[in-house]
Amino acid sequence: MIKFMRSIPLRQALREAMEEEMRRDERVFLMGEEVALYNGAYKVSQGMLDEFGPKRVIDTPISELGFAAIGVGAATNNTRPIVEFMTWNFAQLALDQIVNHAAKTLSMSGGQFTCPIVFRGPNGSAGQLGAQHSQAFENWYANVPGLKVISTIDPYDAKGLMKSAIRDEDPVVFMESEVAYGDLGDVPEEEYLIPIGKADVKREGTDVTIVSYNKMMKVAFGAAEELHKEGISAEVIDLRTIRPLDWQTIVESVKKTNRLVIVEEQWPFASISSEISYRVQKEAFDYLDAPIRRICSADANMHYAPNLVALHLPDVARTVKLVKEVMYMVK
Repeated sequence: MIKFMRSIPLRQALREAMEEEMRRDERVFLMGEEVALYNGAYKVSQGMLDEFGPKRVIDTPISELGFAAIGVGAATNNTRPIVEFMTWNFAQLALDQIVNHAAKTLSMSGGQFTCPIVFRGPNGSAGQLGAQHSQAFENWYANVPGLKVISTIDPYDAKGLMKSAIRDEDPVVFMESEVAYGDLGDVPEEEYLIPIGKADVKREGTDVTIVSYNKMMKVAFGAAEELHKEGISAEVIDLRTIRPLDWQTIVESVKKTNRLVIVEEQWPFASISSEISYRVQKEAFDYLDAPIRRICSADANMHYAPNLVALHLPDVARTVKLVKEVMYMVK
């Protein structure tokens, strides 16, 4: 049966996921800075206070460590909190609770306690916000056993994955993007869930595999379009989940295309692309016709000047050039 699709923005897709789960399970609640009276800093929680009231949509003080701790405590006591950070840049203040408490609850209790909590908010750069507000943290959290890490801006994927995250028994770190909250995508009216840990081949191709996630998918799609004009067929994979990472989808694609380019908004050292490169050379070395290449953010702090912001981040032109290099079309 064909589901009826609507074109809705990312913020609405996330809101619908939270609302549906709060209606389904009274243990689910939302807390964070400005989520209630102000309807959310990015209007993701708009109208939720009116429906669910101040006991389930809770404004917190500007104290990330404090309200993250309250959320972790609540999660270990038979509730399912959704904790919104105004930006993941601020969540560094809550790192102790996320890494040393939420992520370790299950193992340190010998399996007696779970911590079903979702930490969510925008991640990465968003224009001229300077060095302290322009960082991407997927690789930080993906390095922590006990955490699941999701990173997406596709409205369809975001809704299905958010619902799965809220129902999951493990703590989930959910990365969004403030520059993508208004982006539109087709989302069914009917309920659906997307399994955590499954990548999605967004575009079939035969000549090269391009792997990315979150807003760098726009760069990947843009590069694939430009390459198509020159007769190069790029397969584009959206990781969606960073931990657990869907190695099988990546490896199977590389076995078909024999080339791999990774696009990500991380600093290059110890990044997601580093791990992908290791795993692919380990499991698909004999299928590679060229070295694995990647394009990351600059190995430097983000600056404020617009020209330096543009130079800092991966773009379509440099991605196209990398693809041509792995195809030995340019030196």
